Amino acid sequence: MTVSHIIILLFIGYLVFSIDKKQDNFPVPAILVLMGMGLSLVTYFSNIEVTEAIIYNIFIPPLLFISAYQFPIEGFLKNRKLILGLATVGLLLMMLLLGGAIYGIGLLFFSLPLTASLLLASILTPTDPVSVVSIIKQATGDEDLAHTVEGESMLNDGTSVVVFTSLLTLYQQPNSVSFASFFADFFFVFAGGILIGVIFGWIVVNIIHYSHHPHYQLMLSIVLAYGSFIVAEHFGFSGVLAVVSSGMMISYAFGQTEKEDHFRSQLDGFWEIVELSLLAILFLVIGIEVTEYLRGSFVAFASVVFILTIIVRFIVIYVMTSLLDTHNLQYNLLITWSGLKGSMSVFLILTLHAKANTGTVIDNIVGISFMVVLFSLIIQSLTVAPLAKKLLKRS
Repeated sequence: MTVSHIIILLFIGYLVFSIDKKQDNFPVPAILVLMGMGLSLVTYFSNIEVTEAIIYNIFIPPLLFISAYQFPIEGFLKNRKLILGLATVGLLLMMLLLGGAIYGIGLLFFSLPLTASLLLASILTPTDPVSVVSIIKQATGDEDLAHTVEGESMLNDGTSVVVFTSLLTLYQQPNSVSFASFFADFFFVFAGGILIGVIFGWIVVNIIHYSHHPHYQLMLSIVLAYGSFIVAEHFGFSGVLAVVSSGMMISYAFGQTEKEDHFRSQLDGFWEIVELSLLAILFLVIGIEVTEYLRGSFVAFASVVFILTIIVRFIVIYVMTSLLDTHNLQYNLLITWSGLKGSMSVFLILTLHAKANTGTVIDNIVGISFMVVLFSLIIQSLTVAPLAKKLLKRS
């Protein structure tokens, strides 16, 4: 991707976000992805290539940091049981149920081994609501619902990477992974990432007041977002969870005092521009990239898998909310439908394509996954606002 590509994509993103400012509940992800698919037909854009390393190391850290530091700690504490449950045990249950369902249904379409079915399921379980959170707030006015969706998506990104990595190893080396080693690695990566993020966040919170120049403070926030990620990954921990926990440390500090309000306003101004720019490029590139893997032969199976992701997600959410005595059918449906597939799923797909041995099975998983992500981004983002208004009877 050249500088001229980036400038043009940013300008297209500016036009789309400008329309978004004038229309409520505008499905930005769907529009950008569709425009990206259109751009793929233009020779100038067809040679754009984005690797899994670029998405993971450049796009994901700042996007997660923005969500985390803007995420109110009160919202997390109030809904912590459901958020943590869905992002850990819930994600594992979704992966197992979805993988089993794909394996069974696959016998009618593509014959996928059980490990391959679970690998496909692990790609499609992480959620990435992005602008859907703001749509939910506008359509329902319910912040608890939005906090649950956003909190789950921040944490389950880290969980999904650990699960996917273990399953990919199991697929390539069937005898190298045991349940004991899986859970040991899971705890190590999960806890280590959070610890690194908390330490980095605590350090930054305590040194912010030593520099009153806003530009230097913004530089420090960039160091925190990328530094916590890089250090955690270096030691084999979850960089995703490190970024999230460091951002939430900042959020916690903001909630305790008004002394650093000027820092918060500077952060908002800078990182909101970064967020919009990255989202514009990311979703346009997803649209450009996905067209290479679309096959007519995948449509039927991908459609069934997409429906299965919704059904399985609803079942797990229903069980979790029932156990926590917070069951509400309308909310369960909205939380289910708000779980879009996005940047993390695309990163996992590209990782699979780069690291796994090429073959019919891997090609099928990559093609089906991309098509399900496309269905999710377009169908769910276009319909979440009207569904929310209908279910909660808000005009």
